[in-house]
Amino acid sequence: MIRFENVGLRYGMGPEVLRDLNLRIDPRSFQFLTGPSGAGKTTLLRLLFLALKPTRGLITVFGRDTATLPKADLPALRRRIGVVYQDFRLLDHLTTFENVALPLRVLGREESSYRADVVELLKWVGLGDRMHAYPPVLSGGEKQRAAIARALIGQPEILLADEPTGNVDPPLAKRLLRLFIELNRLGTSVVIATHDIGLMNQFDARRLVLHEGRLTIYE
Repeated sequence: MIRFENVGLRYGMGPEVLRDLNLRIDPRSFQFLTGPSGAGKTTLLRLLFLALKPTRGLITVFGRDTATLPKADLPALRRRIGVVYQDFRLLDHLTTFENVALPLRVLGREESSYRADVVELLKWVGLGDRMHAYPPVLSGGEKQRAAIARALIGQPEILLADEPTGNVDPPLAKRLLRLFIELNRLGTSVVIATHDIGLMNQFDARRLVLHEGRLTIYE
């Protein structure tokens, strides 16, 4: 689904922050992306989401070479990738339901065509009784689950999550990880960036370890 071949990235004329990355994200795969703070985990996620272009090397997404990809084709590819951001990025003036439904509204769909799907998804992530609440009154865990639901509503083939358990307590972190594992069982490839070694040790999954701009993969 995604392939990196000898990928490197630098900002301006500075040194490479990522170098010689070789990586495959296969269908239905599950992996943790880890490494010390400042190792480049978020930068790598941005490359996976096509929010950045590499300085060198080849990135292929769903069989398309991103270096030659017309800009007009980029949104359609991005819609096949869901992203959960570390800072949630919920809109305070919209209810939980409206935040989750937003990607579908942007596509021009009528509420009648997706209302049942949004309600079902909110129940699945444990927010069935919070769909009319606004983000300022949600707890950190509830905001995180709303962000996860928003990333899933478009039924992405790949889900990228940047420190999705970083703002919640250990029991909720484990519950969120189980949501991702269940999603993977349903067929979505999952990449979770985290520094929580203890949490990763509770699950048997592939690990992508970034250190000083280089990637080591442990199957």
